[in-house]
Amino acid sequence: MQQFLKTFVRFDWILLFSAVALCAIGLLEIYGINSSRGASDIFQFQKQLISACLGVVLSLSFVFIHFRDLRAFALPIYIFGGVLLLLSLLFGMSLNGGGRWFQVGVLSFQPVELAKICFIIFLASYLPRYTRKRLTWTAFIGSGLALILYLLFIMLQPDFGSGMVLVAIWLVCVLFCGLPRHAWWMMLLASIIALPLMWSFGLKPYQKNRLIAFIDPKSDVRGAGYNVTQARIAFGSGGWFGKGVGEGSQARLRFLPVATSDFMFAVIGEEMGFAGISMILSLFGIILYRLLRIGSLAEDASSAVLLVGLAALIAFHLFVNAGMNIGISPVTGIPLPFVSAGASSLVVLFLAIGLAQSVATSSRFISSD
Repeated sequence: MQQFLKTFVRFDWILLFSAVALCAIGLLEIYGINSSRGASDIFQFQKQLISACLGVVLSLSFVFIHFRDLRAFALPIYIFGGVLLLLSLLFGMSLNGGGRWFQVGVLSFQPVELAKICFIIFLASYLPRYTRKRLTWTAFIGSGLALILYLLFIMLQPDFGSGMVLVAIWLVCVLFCGLPRHAWWMMLLASIIALPLMWSFGLKPYQKNRLIAFIDPKSDVRGAGYNVTQARIAFGSGGWFGKGVGEGSQARLRFLPVATSDFMFAVIGEEMGFAGISMILSLFGIILYRLLRIGSLAEDASSAVLLVGLAALIAFHLFVNAGMNIGISPVTGIPLPFVSAGASSLVVLFLAIGLAQSVATSSRFISSD
């Protein structure tokens, strides 16, 4: 019993409460958007609430798991993630021309979200084995091939946004471990070769239109540039404190597409104003700081890479989602972490918090608070 209590004392409650606070804001906005449209069906809100409760329980359960034990299964976990991606490609259903989902009745699950965590666990186990002040070429190329295999399955769905997230996670992790000499030139050459091929053969016409609209939103205001234009209108009308939850005209009158998921950041800007956006960004800042702090105090290099990878996952999701809402990144199906509607993303993000807690509650982790 005493050991059990000591474990919960080491639990990073600030990290968990910050994630729960973001989730609560998302739930409030989801309910407000649906009710403002006169929708009597609150299934989306109920699904998000149940997913949040499941996620919190999942995070708490990781006090009984140490990542140093879990990393022994890193290769099977990576293979499991790859099999999920392959099965989703073969048997999953495509929504709005994007990524693949498994659907049973009214319940759906997006395997790529879990695959991101599988990839991070693999990198955390694999990279430190071959790090001598910096990565060896074996680790650099081996991890790159592991990335390419996942990317192949993801881009065939197609899911350009999740592919970008995976590349960002890999890049941050290898930079953290230290690139081999002259690796920058290799990555630059690979990018020069890959980008034209991706544009010619890898992107669907609607994805190309989104990239063109990102460069010049006015080129197709009623088409690919419509979402960004409406999001900017939402931000501009929010002012300091917003119009109130459920009172935003862009979401209520359906000018802003997929308001509860892709463009939740713009909804918050309109309904909660600058104050709401500041609160959201502050909570994300706390989460990223706590993740990196746990990583800096971790007992081994694998745990440190894990925490860096998890921080990269959340940070890049935030950057891409917020960026596409204000027009500084292309429009993709990347949700705002913990806030946007999406059961798969929410549960997996709480799984990420749980993995961080498995390091925080390890026997050698000493809190400095």
